[in-house]
Amino acid sequence: MGCHGGRTFLYEKLDMKLVILDRDGTINADSDEYVKSPGEWQPLPGALEAIARLNHGGWHVVVATNQSGLGRGLFDVASLNAMHAKMHSMLAAVGGRVDAIFYCPHAPDEGCRCRKPEPGLFEQIGERYGMDMFGVPAVGDAPRDLVAAVAAGCEPHLVMTGKAAGYRGRALPEGYPADTMVHADLAAFAEYLVGQDAQPSQAADL
Repeated sequence: MGCHGGRTFLYEKLDMKLVILDRDGTINADSDEYVKSPGEWQPLPGALEAIARLNHGGWHVVVATNQSGLGRGLFDVASLNAMHAKMHSMLAAVGGRVDAIFYCPHAPDEGCRCRKPEPGLFEQIGERYGMDMFGVPAVGDAPRDLVAAVAAGCEPHLVMTGKAAGYRGRALPEGYPADTMVHADLAAFAEYLVGQDAQPSQAADL
């Protein structure tokens, strides 16, 4: 079984502004018991509004997520689609959107290339959009998210939510890429990225 992308809008090859987000622990609350149903899928405070802010800044948002609960038999594709339908609906209500969702359905012992920290999901995103992944911002809450991103050439950003919440105010342990940029949450990342966009134009006005 291969990797899957869901609810995808195809674009021609172009120089688009793309950002890649992890899902559990980055957009929505994570769970040691896995997020298995729409009822269990609950957005983190300010996360959906952060995606809308990215959109309004001209960024296309794509999700790359491990969903080993499928391979473990904890939920089925219909349940996953229902979770994502809820996410799309809640995003639309705040003026935001996710253009595509790429997920790995495999259990850890299946030896696939798409389960993060392997870079397969990011490579698929590059192929789908006809883009080089070099420098594309990628956001997650766990080392495997960022290791996979860097392996594909992306720029690693850590949010201190989900699995990283315990590291707030502390030095990061080993396992994170050396050039990882740290943000309090997805809203802080969106503020940073949109702010970076604004800097060149401000400089040009001087």
